[in-house]
Amino acid sequence: MLNSFLTGIKQAKSQFSNAGSHLAETKAEMNPPPEGSRARAKQLVLSLQEDICKGLEDLDGEAKFQEESWDRPEGGGGRSRVMQEGRVFEQGGVNFSEVHGEELPPSILNQRPEAKGHKWFATGTSMVLHPRNPYIPTVHLNYRYFEAGPVWWFGGGADLTPFYPYLEDARHFHHVHKNACDSISPELHSVFKPWCDEYFFLKHRNETRGIGGIFYDYQDGSGVLYKGQNPNGPAAKVSKALGPKPKTWEELFSLASACGRAFLPAYLPIVQKRQGQPYEQKERDFQLYRRGRYVEFNLVWDRGTIFGLQTNGRTESILMSLPPLARWEYGYKAPYGSREALLTELFTKPQNWLEDKTLEEECKPHNAIN
Repeated sequence: MLNSFLTGIKQAKSQFSNAGSHLAETKAEMNPPPEGSRARAKQLVLSLQEDICKGLEDLDGEAKFQEESWDRPEGGGGRSRVMQEGRVFEQGGVNFSEVHGEELPPSILNQRPEAKGHKWFATGTSMVLHPRNPYIPTVHLNYRYFEAGPVWWFGGGADLTPFYPYLEDARHFHHVHKNACDSISPELHSVFKPWCDEYFFLKHRNETRGIGGIFYDYQDGSGVLYKGQNPNGPAAKVSKALGPKPKTWEELFSLASACGRAFLPAYLPIVQKRQGQPYEQKERDFQLYRRGRYVEFNLVWDRGTIFGLQTNGRTESILMSLPPLARWEYGYKAPYGSREALLTELFTKPQNWLEDKTLEEECKPHNAIN
C-alpha cells in the first residue's frame, strides 16, 4: 500500500505539471481580493462545519462529534471533529483548517506558477461520512479558499458514493446541487458536473468513485470555468463552448456558500429514507469491498491528501477520510445480473442522471429506482 501511495503521488505531480501549459493559456489579469477576504472565507467554512455537524448529530441521534484542535508548526492550524460508532454513522469527520506559509507546494505551483514567491494562505472545510448501513451512501464535501500575494481562488464540491444505489437518490443529490449552482449562474453546473466525474475517477480501475456531484477548482474570476487536467474532456469542451464567464470575488464567495449549504438538503433525505432498510452480511461484505476503492482513490489520486502531506498538515486529519473498515478481494467480479453488478456497470460510469430516461429501464429490474 505504501508503494502504491508513493507511486500515486509521483504520478499526480507529473499530471499537474502537464496541465501547466493549459492553465497558462487561460490566465487572465485578476482583480485583488476585497478587504477582509481571508476573515470572510474563514468564517464561511467555520459556519459550514458548525451547521453540518449539528445537522448530522440531530440525524444520528446518539453519537456526538469529538473535537480536537491542532497547530501547524509552519503556521496556522485547525479543528477536527470525528464521530464514531453512531446509530447511523460508523465513522465520519468534518474538518476545518486555516494554514499559511512561505512557499506553496509543487502540487499547487504547477497549476498556478504565478503564485511562486508569495506567502500563501488557505482555509477550508472537508468532510467524509461512512454510514454503517450499506444502503446509505458514503458522502464527501470540501470547500476551500486560497490566497498567495495577488493570486486568489476558490475551489470545492461534493460527491456521493453509493454501494446499493437508487436512481432517485442520485437524481436528488444532483438536482439540489444544480439548483445551488444555478442560483449564482446557469452555466456553472454544466461544467462542474462533468468535472466531478473526471476528478473522482480511479484511472487504474477505469471507474468513477461514485455517482459524482459537483467539483470546481482555481476559480479566480478570470472567466474560464474549467481548469482541470483534461483539455479534451467533456468539462473542457463545455467550458470552451460557453466561452469566458467572468465572476467577481463576491459571486464566487456566494457560490461556495450556496453549494456548501446545499449539502444537508442534498444528503439528509437520502439517509432518512434508507436508514431503516434491512441488510445481511452479503451486503455488508460488498460495502466493505467497495470501501476499498475509496481508500485507493484517497491515497493515490486525491489532491487534498497530497496538498496536506506536502504542507506538513496534521496526518490524522488528512487521513480522516478513510473508512474504519474496508476489505479487498482478489479478482472479484460481481455476479451477472446482480444488484452488485448494477453498481459496477452503471453507477460507476458517468451518466446524465437528471435527463437520461433510459436509466430507469436499467434500474427497474433491480428495484433500484426509488
